[in-house]
Amino acid sequence: MRIAIAEIAQETDSFSPLTAELKDFEAYGLYSGPEILERMPGVGPLGGFLEVAAAQPAPLTILPIIRAFGSAGGTITVATFEFLLAKLVEGLKQSLPVDAVFLSLHGAAASANEDDVEGALLQAARNVVGSKVPIVVALDHHANITQLMVDCANALIGHETQPHDPPATGRKAAKVLFRILRGEIQPVIRWRKIPMITPQDQFLTLEGPMKEWFDLARQMEQCKGVLDVSPYPMQPWLDVAEGGWAVIVHTDNDLELARVLTNEMAEKAWSLRDRFWVSARVAPAEAIRQAVAAKQGLVILSDTGDSVFGGAPGDSTCILRALLDQPLEGPAYVPMVDAEAVNAAIAAGVGAPIAIALGGKMDCVFSQPVQVTGKVAAISHGFTVDLHDRGICDLGRTALLQVGSIYIALLQHRSFAINHPVLYSHLGLEIADAKMVVVKTASNFQFFQRWRKDLIRVDSPGTTQSDLTAFQWKRVLRPIYPLDPSAKFSM
Repeated sequence: MRIAIAEIAQETDSFSPLTAELKDFEAYGLYSGPEILERMPGVGPLGGFLEVAAAQPAPLTILPIIRAFGSAGGTITVATFEFLLAKLVEGLKQSLPVDAVFLSLHGAAASANEDDVEGALLQAARNVVGSKVPIVVALDHHANITQLMVDCANALIGHETQPHDPPATGRKAAKVLFRILRGEIQPVIRWRKIPMITPQDQFLTLEGPMKEWFDLARQMEQCKGVLDVSPYPMQPWLDVAEGGWAVIVHTDNDLELARVLTNEMAEKAWSLRDRFWVSARVAPAEAIRQAVAAKQGLVILSDTGDSVFGGAPGDSTCILRALLDQPLEGPAYVPMVDAEAVNAAIAAGVGAPIAIALGGKMDCVFSQPVQVTGKVAAISHGFTVDLHDRGICDLGRTALLQVGSIYIALLQHRSFAINHPVLYSHLGLEIADAKMVVVKTASNFQFFQRWRKDLIRVDSPGTTQSDLTAFQWKRVLRPIYPLDPSAKFSM
């Protein structure tokens, strides 16, 4: 049995000033051929697939094509998209004949010339392997589902949780694929588009309306004949023609059951639409006051407007300004992407005084540089770390500035580690010593869980801010709730 596998994953922030180029995929891991089998066990959906594949009794030939993970960022350049598409097509042609294809995609990627990157990739794959070869896809549940994606795949299976568990999604999708190959099931798909977008504030699946919606999906999966129920609350900064929430139901050759459950899931999301806009965000100055007043740390300050995990540049100075404006008790750790500042700190040397304008160099719309005076506390000329299910991370050159009780970790480029304790520990800081830490994400706080005493969502501006009305929407299909309060949803 021959199964081709590939991963091409990037989450696009249409409002980010960044563009996603090949170097951005290389920074997070661009592998091909056998290197994929060496590097990906335990990592992401491909790691989950490989785990399930290893347990199959029948002899398997796994044909790895490409692993291109670009995390979240700006719109993909035309040249980069065409390169990745060509690699997938070329690899599939060289792998023929195949019995199946397993793909790990994000679902919310857009290029400068293609709104629906995943749809284009799936169509290209289908054109190579033909209509009878099953194609099963593992997706981020913040994907934007399109008609083309549904038409070209046998199954589109999304994450079950936020924070995500990518290997688990890979295992779930792989089990469906192997059941198809054994002739145990005949999946059919029904799906509904839901004309709404919502901010990130209620995206966690552990509580609130998102928990209700995702719990309903898990309950439905207990019904006989139901293979998978995948809710897709699209990430809210994707301005594309088919943008909006969706739900997909896969059943074992029962279209009517799939239709009924799909409608019930869609109606549930629509009924909860106002609750998805409930927010506990506070203004930056008030957030700092609350963090200072906290009896004990660690207090996490979520920089919602500059979420690197959502595609923002990571150089917002909003919270840093608020920290500088107030007297602090206890150390505050702040990350900042600023290559110029890293170079200046390294040139000055450890222990040297430094006066420099930080941040606001990439996002010049929502942020401006802030002047700081302090000293260079530490320098790293390159650090590579294994972040387990997130893969190998190369931080590159970094530097630590101390400005009073504020410790600013400077990164030369965006990295998954920007929201990970290793960013500070590798520069000589102890997380347990901090009173507060800024994280440039609105939902992935789990890496600081062992120290966390409180969490404050900061209402910061930026390309991932929760005030979606602040953006100029140009392509999303209208009417859509809440940009158009009169938007309707009918079955």
